[in-house]
Amino acid sequence: MKKITMYSGTPCSRCDEAKALLKSKNIEFNEINVWEKKENAKEMLQRTNGARTIPQIFIEDHYIGSKEELIEANRTGELDKLIS
Repeated sequence: MKKITMYSGTPCSRCDEAKALLKSKNIEFNEINVWEKKENAKEMLQRTNGARTIPQIFIEDHYIGSKEELIEANRTGELDKLIS
């Protein structure tokens, strides 16, 4: 399975919803809290070309986007294709 990375923070209901979707599909992911270290936030901004909202989700180096894009990718079946 491919490496999933989620930039998140606590508390964050949108992050919680994205995590719940991934967990419901038994998809493991690496969570990086952008509020714990400034370096994490800088890394996220670089990888997303400046997107500041959380969560921000990647499958390997493929940028998914936020919770809404993750949900849409799941709805269309694209998420399953990307992780296989």
